[in-house]
Amino acid sequence: MEYTLAELATRLGGELRGPGDLRISGIAAVDQATPRDLSFIAQKKYLKKVSASRAAAFLVAPEWAELGRPCIVVPQPYLAYARAAALFAPPPWRWPGVSDRAWLGQSVQLGAEVSVAPFAFIGDGCRLGDRVTIGPGCILGREVEIGPDTYLHPRVTILDRCRIGARVIIHSGAVIGADGFGYVPTPQGHEKIPQLGIVVLEDEVEIGANTTIDRAALGETRIGRGTKIDNLVQVAHNVVVGEHSILVAQVGVAGSAKLGKRVVLGGQAAVVGHLEVGDGVQVGGKSALTHSVGPGQVMLGSPARPYKEFLAMHGVMVKLPDLYRRLKKLEQQVAALTGATSPETES
Repeated sequence: MEYTLAELATRLGGELRGPGDLRISGIAAVDQATPRDLSFIAQKKYLKKVSASRAAAFLVAPEWAELGRPCIVVPQPYLAYARAAALFAPPPWRWPGVSDRAWLGQSVQLGAEVSVAPFAFIGDGCRLGDRVTIGPGCILGREVEIGPDTYLHPRVTILDRCRIGARVIIHSGAVIGADGFGYVPTPQGHEKIPQLGIVVLEDEVEIGANTTIDRAALGETRIGRGTKIDNLVQVAHNVVVGEHSILVAQVGVAGSAKLGKRVVLGGQAAVVGHLEVGDGVQVGGKSALTHSVGPGQVMLGSPARPYKEFLAMHGVMVKLPDLYRRLKKLEQQVAALTGATSPETES
């Protein structure tokens, strides 16, 4: 794939600064680019690398337009980079048609241009929309529904009756619709609660490798439109995640928690079950959210506290060793003045 700099400026909605006929055949980091590559400057600290860069041209913000090198001026260089990368990215691999080494159950409905790779298993009554891609080794249970242009990487498992929207991407090893973790303790042991619900992934969701999303005990576990979930995330039964949220690697969301729109959970963050998390809430990495929070809050720590409160507490905590030494010294001085025995001596 190759574009002129002028074509790229038009496609990216930017202002051309340089020769429009300059030909670009790839995109690369500023210190790795070749004379045929486009690069980008998203942060000021990378400006110092421009003079030594071999890149043909750069994506830059308006404040860096006078770079002295061919460039495309855009409001958000990082966003423009993402869109440029999509232009140069090779098309995703698809098996041509339906492999004769795939298993299709009874009453399966396939849309136009569906790709089913070898060793895939498609259960009875499944419905696949136009241009759906099912990678090698994928398993679809009975009556699974998948919307148009959804892409399943190898070894994805989607269990009975779950519904997947359009333009969804699910990476290898993900399991959608395993039983939720529900048991009733009895004197004889733990009696399993049948998990009768389903999982619904709305349009344009992306699910990372080896992530698990459990089916509901009753009703639905639902992941809202445009939400992106990283690798190794656990979403428990009956959880609702609002639109355009971000769940970073190793996050755990316990049963029946409800997350609003555009919620961000940092790596290894945890959300206790049955909580409600308002729109736009951000929870820092390794934090544990143990109570419901209203919209727009930034939470840190375990248990998680509002950002400013956490910083104030942390500021005190780092001083504790010095405060402890000072306190012991004061106790010794008081003991010497009063003739009393210090607590340390008594112990």
